[in-house]
Amino acid sequence: MIGGVSVVLAMLAQVMLVNRVPLPAGGAPDLVLLAVIGAALVRGPGPGAVLGFFAGLLVDVMPPSAHLMGQYAFVLALVGYVAGRGAGGPVTTVVLCVLMAPLLAAAVGGLIADPRVTVATLTEQVPVTIVYTLLVSPVVIWLTTRKRFAT
Repeated sequence: MIGGVSVVLAMLAQVMLVNRVPLPAGGAPDLVLLAVIGAALVRGPGPGAVLGFFAGLLVDVMPPSAHLMGQYAFVLALVGYVAGRGAGGPVTTVVLCVLMAPLLAAAVGGLIADPRVTVATLTEQVPVTIVYTLLVSPVVIWLTTRKRFAT
């Protein structure tokens, strides 16, 4: 329940605030990705994958969506599973998942012949998104996992 609420709040903040702020280099952090990672860290791989899938469906239908339905549902389901399994400590897991998500999304886009997946996208836009997401990750991960450490 709390994981779903945090994903919806992250989605609203992403669409209404973050995507409208002109950041240097034209990127933006992915708050929904971080909310899925944080919830999966607390709940485990199964619930993380399910939450990632439904969060991805929300991303797929939320404007501006210029990709095929299910593309981000697949990516975020895999990220939720990996985050739930853990890759050492929480910091390692967050970094791995933040690196994995845009690269996996680009790979899926390349497999379905998405014209937006180019070498320029991989060398210019993806690194900027990764850096911005890693910069805000401590705050978002803390907000989504704080109940776990409070008890």
